[in-house]
Amino acid sequence: MRLLELPAPLHPMIALIDYRNVPMEKFPKGQKISLDFYKISFKTTFKGQIKYGQGFYDFEEGGLAFLKPKQVAFSPEDTENYEGMALYFHPDFVRSYPLGKTINQYGFFSYDVSEALFLSAKEKEIIAGLFNSIAHELNNNIDSFSQDVLVSQLELLLNYSNRFYNRQFITRKAINHDIITALDELLNSYFDEGDSLKNGLPSVKYISSELKLSQRYLSDMLRSLTGLNTQQYIQDVIVEKAKEKLSTTNLSVSEIAYELGFEHSQSFNKLFKTKTKVSPLEFRQSFN
Repeated sequence: MRLLELPAPLHPMIALIDYRNVPMEKFPKGQKISLDFYKISFKTTFKGQIKYGQGFYDFEEGGLAFLKPKQVAFSPEDTENYEGMALYFHPDFVRSYPLGKTINQYGFFSYDVSEALFLSAKEKEIIAGLFNSIAHELNNNIDSFSQDVLVSQLELLLNYSNRFYNRQFITRKAINHDIITALDELLNSYFDEGDSLKNGLPSVKYISSELKLSQRYLSDMLRSLTGLNTQQYIQDVIVEKAKEKLSTTNLSVSEIAYELGFEHSQSFNKLFKTKTKVSPLEFRQSFN
């Protein structure tokens, strides 16, 4: 707040900034930013790009973006036509409330900026109403009920965001279908070209990096559309590859486990039986 030459916040652990009131010549441009606060950005008509890591995200359509404490982002180079609001709150503000224990369940705080939430006109209206309610409460004199009210408003905002993200996973099926197709191709290539033999089992971190998605976004998207998180999806592919090898080759179970990237065949046997209810040997014998 001091950096932007704004008045001190009315509450020491939560603040709402309207960018129309920010002197843009004081706004840091192209700088790395890491906050001690959660940040929820509500942008409606922003024209430009925000840098996140090595990539950029165009907010022209408007929406919500989320940052958690210590997450690194970059301030925009161009602040022309920058509009919207940003809500900041410290983890300690919700720590003694149930929200303090459940806030990590809101996976969008771990999404990249490029995975922001696009809002429909009706959704924007709802979010604007929630931001206005928070602003109204913050402008009241602080009393013994202020924190209770603000935390409940925060939780409502996060729950609506969860609902709208789930809608986005469903309505953007074409884009998400392309992601799943790319995931399938990546996993097939990984196993068919022997990467599993050289590098072991594919990790969620590796898969997400190759698809240029955050780990949490990929898992949440897959769970919404397939009922499986990324790890479970990978495991299903592994089991299908194992079935193929068990039914079409003479490789031993240990050899198949090794080719698929397992260090120990016991781990392979356990996964296979968990997924299929039969052991690898029992599965092979069913073809004889």
